Amino acid sequence: METQKNNPLHGVTLAMMLVYLEESIGWEAMAEEVNINCFKFDPNLKSSLAFLRKTPWAREQVERLYVRVRGI
Repeated sequence: METQKNNPLHGVTLAMMLVYLEESIGWEAMAEEVNINCFKFDPNLKSSLAFLRKTPWAREQVERLYVRVRGI
């Protein structure tokens, strides 16, 4: 698809982003970058996905963090 050619997030799910970030920088660093409670208190993939799927502003911050950490 021509419209997605330059989209660095094309084909990357939110779950994939969170797993990569958790393995790369950890929940504590993620919480410093994106100030949300699901990263600060008892962080886990399930609760983070639930929150981010219904909170567009937080998801956008996670996407920007992912792009920055991946260097893409």
